[in-house]
Amino acid sequence: MGTVGLNFGSPTSGAGFNVSTTVAEIVGNLQNVETPWKTQLTSLEAQDTTISTLGTLFSNLSNDVSSLTDFNGIMAEKTGSSSDTNVLTLTTANNSAVAGTHTVTVTNLAQTSSGYLAPVSSASSTLSGSVTLQVGSGTAQTITLSSSDNTLSGLASAINASGVGITASVLTDSSGSRLSLVSGTSGANGNITVSANSIVAASTTLSYSGTAGSSSAKSTGTLTSITNAGDTLSGSISIQVGNGTAKNVVIGAVPSGGAAPDTFYTGTGSGANTLAGVASTITANLGVAASVITNSDGSSSLQLVSGTSGSAGTMTVASSIADTSNALGYSSTVTGTNANLTVDGVNLTSASNTVANLIPGVTFQLLAPSATESGGGLEQIQVVIGNDNTGVESTMSQMVSDYNSLISAINTQEGNDSSGNAEPLFGSPTLSLLQQQLLGSLNQTNPNGALTTISTNLGTTLSGSMTIATADGTTETIVVGAGASTPSTFYTGSGVNTLAGLASAINAANGSKALSYADAGTTSSTTADSGTIAANSTAVLSGSIAVQVGAGTAENIVFGAQPSTGAATDTIYTGSGVNSLSGLADAINADNSLGFTAAVVTANGVATLTLTSGTVGSDGALTVTPGITAAAIGVTANVVTSNNQSTLTLSSQIAGSSGAVAVTSGISATSGTLLSNSTSVATSNGNSTATLSSVPGADTDALTGSISIQVGSGAAQTISVPPASATSPTNNLAGLAGAINSANIGVTAQVVTNPNGTLSLSIASNTAGSVGDLTVTSSVLDTTKTSATTLNYTNSSDINNMSSLGISVNNDGSLTFDAASLDSVLNSDYSSVTGFFQNASGWGQSFAAMLTNAGSSSPTGVLALASSSNSSIESTLNADISREESLISAQSKSLTTELNTANQVMQELPTMLDQVNELYSAITGYNQQTNG
Repeated sequence: MGTVGLNFGSPTSGAGFNVSTTVAEIVGNLQNVETPWKTQLTSLEAQDTTISTLGTLFSNLSNDVSSLTDFNGIMAEKTGSSSDTNVLTLTTANNSAVAGTHTVTVTNLAQTSSGYLAPVSSASSTLSGSVTLQVGSGTAQTITLSSSDNTLSGLASAINASGVGITASVLTDSSGSRLSLVSGTSGANGNITVSANSIVAASTTLSYSGTAGSSSAKSTGTLTSITNAGDTLSGSISIQVGNGTAKNVVIGAVPSGGAAPDTFYTGTGSGANTLAGVASTITANLGVAASVITNSDGSSSLQLVSGTSGSAGTMTVASSIADTSNALGYSSTVTGTNANLTVDGVNLTSASNTVANLIPGVTFQLLAPSATESGGGLEQIQVVIGNDNTGVESTMSQMVSDYNSLISAINTQEGNDSSGNAEPLFGSPTLSLLQQQLLGSLNQTNPNGALTTISTNLGTTLSGSMTIATADGTTETIVVGAGASTPSTFYTGSGVNTLAGLASAINAANGSKALSYADAGTTSSTTADSGTIAANSTAVLSGSIAVQVGAGTAENIVFGAQPSTGAATDTIYTGSGVNSLSGLADAINADNSLGFTAAVVTANGVATLTLTSGTVGSDGALTVTPGITAAAIGVTANVVTSNNQSTLTLSSQIAGSSGAVAVTSGISATSGTLLSNSTSVATSNGNSTATLSSVPGADTDALTGSISIQVGSGAAQTISVPPASATSPTNNLAGLAGAINSANIGVTAQVVTNPNGTLSLSIASNTAGSVGDLTVTSSVLDTTKTSATTLNYTNSSDINNMSSLGISVNNDGSLTFDAASLDSVLNSDYSSVTGFFQNASGWGQSFAAMLTNAGSSSPTGVLALASSSNSSIESTLNADISREESLISAQSKSLTTELNTANQVMQELPTMLDQVNELYSAITGYNQQTNG
């Protein structure tokens, strides 16, 4: 019987397929959406690395500049030398030291007080007693030995720990041990004083020997004998009779805290601290008979006899009494004395051989007196204090090197890397912004000086005038107020009396001025035509002028030398270096063929050139085309404001010494008197109050401004002084008090009369306790009480740009440093170099601020903002990638499940097909039999 099978092709093979590979291919296609995100993220991360590198380079450069702008930095460092280092050596010179040479002679060195106590046999010998020490006029300290620490070492430790200002140590040799004392203060004020010295060796303590009581005798005994009965004693003795309580006798007065139990004191009267005084106290208080006996050798002893017979009266005695007449005496070996020296001929003293600030800012060490020269005088030591030029030059060289590293790193970002790929910041506006800020700040002109600072809070108005001139430029007068400006005088304008107005007028004078020609209008049949040109008499002129007589040929007169290629047609030249109207007139008059003449008259700083035709009538009419420019004054004015203080700075635009600015200021600043306030906090007896400073009793002074009042943690309220009323003055204290009360802000204001007749404004909080404490800020001005101050000009530096310091800018933006040029400037004008970097509005401070604002150290710096922007984008991209990865992961799991099911079906297909085929064959066979 034949069979028929179904052919499903390869899917029916039963081999199935690799689910993992299939899923991986699908996931790979899904992940392609992340590729641009990851590419951008990689690019941003590369930018971050570059920004970080640039930030480090900015930081390095900023550190260099900081060392130059720091008042205590390298510019303040000083060098020093001594002509005889065996007598005097330099130690330090701080930033207050001034470079110069000083002459010093040393008469004698300072000495430190010292001495010692008498020796004892051994350093371990037992001592007792006390000693009082004092250094100079300092506080005296009493050192008392204890039974647990009673050797020379213990005494030395106690002295060193006392703070008396003495160093104690134990010195031992073959003759014994002694305590050395050295004052901690050198000079005459450090002498050691030793008093009340009762330090004795234990061998001088009066020990006790005695007999016990018996039926036939009382207990008796004696203390060790002393040479003289009247010797001064110290210490105490303890006596116990039988089984009774031990009782003590202490030599001295009852302490301020009262007597100790079972303790009796000899007192401080005559003889109280002798054997007799001790005997008397024992006899009176201890039930023991004590007496002083004279021995056969003339010495004296203290004898004790018990007051109780028999063994019950046996005495137990412990003595620590010492004969202080045998105390370890103090010997002074060195008396403290001051050093005597002369500095630049002035006799001076020093308590120490380390001498500070006798030469301001300089510390030096005296090692020996000056030698006596052949003529009998003392050797003069030359002390030279100099500026640390080498250190400044090294710092400047490092600054240039770090600047070049930064510029090189920035420039590198404008091209491709070694593989031909664009650098991370290629095309970024961050690069161009950094370059602009760096080069702009580098080429910034340094202010050469400034006017006296004025307060912005005092309603200051200006008056007067000032003159400004540069060495090779013009001299201009700037006047505060109204007036018609001339070539040499400029006015701020009517009502313009502020620093900003003054700066504007100066900057107006700073512009180059084209000179105009004024025709006199005198042409007639009998009069020759003429006209004038005026300029500041010191103005530097340039350009040319064309003059035509009648219908003739125009002649050109040019300032400067004739060019090497020869003179132009119908042109004459004033000559090299000739740049004034007088020089122009000379050149015109030197050529008789021109048909006109020139004359110059100078008056009040203005030079006037008059041109006169050589022909009368209309045929001699002059046609003049001026092209002459007067050079700018070369000075730029700026107003710098910081912490409510403003000043006007002037910067020369001309490099080198020719750009030195000369200023004479007659500007006066007039301001009202600020009514400051004093505030008290709330107490248990009263609420918080504030009081403004006083005005005259009539309250006629006109006020302006405002006052800010805050109650507790509430919002601050500002109340302005009311304007003057047409009927009565309200711009006074009373008017301000009324305005405060009308504001209803929780305070009460009133005008109070002071004991001296003046008036003050008192403000009281309406809220008790600390929650009602007032915070008051006054900007109220008394415009009736004014003060005037002349605003003087201070020249801070004659150096106006980096080129003056030997630093030049190359075409690629890098710098070249000439140390020899800087050294020359440092030697000739060190203070100007210091001012260039350290003046409040100087180049150094401005450049340092730029580095901060451009780098990554400031949150608003260019690099910091670029990094922040990248970080924000990176965060978004990472979030997008993370979200996409989550979706792909979920899809991958779903695909795996579905494809595993499909694969299982495909693997089962052969079996299923076989079954179908068998069924089909069976059906087919059955039909054949039926039909057959």
